[in-house]
Amino acid sequence: MKMISFGIAAIILAAGRASRMGRDKRILPVNGVPMVLRAVAAAHDAGLAPVVVVTGPEGLDLLPEAVVEIRNPAPERGMASSLALGVDALPCEAAAAVVLLADMPKVTAAHVVALAAAFAPENGHDICVPVFQGRRGNPVLLGRRFFAGMRGLEGDKGARGLIQAHAEAVLEVVMADDGVLIDVDTPEALAALEAMP
Repeated sequence: MKMISFGIAAIILAAGRASRMGRDKRILPVNGVPMVLRAVAAAHDAGLAPVVVVTGPEGLDLLPEAVVEIRNPAPERGMASSLALGVDALPCEAAAAVVLLADMPKVTAAHVVALAAAFAPENGHDICVPVFQGRRGNPVLLGRRFFAGMRGLEGDKGARGLIQAHAEAVLEVVMADDGVLIDVDTPEALAALEAMP
C-alpha cells in the first residue's frame, strides 16, 4: 500500500461515549482491537501525521503516545465542537485533514490512502468523500481552505453542511467495500458486525 506523506493530517472524533450503546463504545473490541484504536491504526498506517484524537473531558488512557490527544470539555455541544478543537490542533503546514469517526471500525488504511491519493487541490478537488454503491460515507478529507469553516460549525452534523455548500470542490472516491458506511451505535449493530465473515 502506498504511504501518504505530503502534509495530510488526521482528526479522529472520539468524544462521545454513546448512550445508545449502554457502555463506552470507543473501547469496545472488534476483532480484539478497541474501536478507537482501529481508527488510529487506519490513520497511522496510511501515513497521516499528526494523528489528532479528540476525546471527552476524561480522556482515554489506552491511546498510544504517538497520537495528539485533545480533550473536549463539553462534548454535549455536538460533534462540531470536537471538529473545531481538532482543527485548532493541526500544524500550520497541514495541507488537509482526514476526519475519521471512532465508531466506524471497518474503515482501514486502504480507505484513507484512497482519499488522500485523490486529493488534488490544484484541480479544485480539495474535498474527498468515499462512496460505496452510490452512498456517501466516512471518513472525509477536507483541504486547508476549509479549516476556518470547520472551526465555525455548530451542532452534531460535523462537516456535512460545509461539504454540501462546496459541492463544486467534492470528488467522490469509489470504494471497493462498505466499510465506509458501517458505524456502531447500538449493541445490535455491534452484534451484527461481529457476525460478519
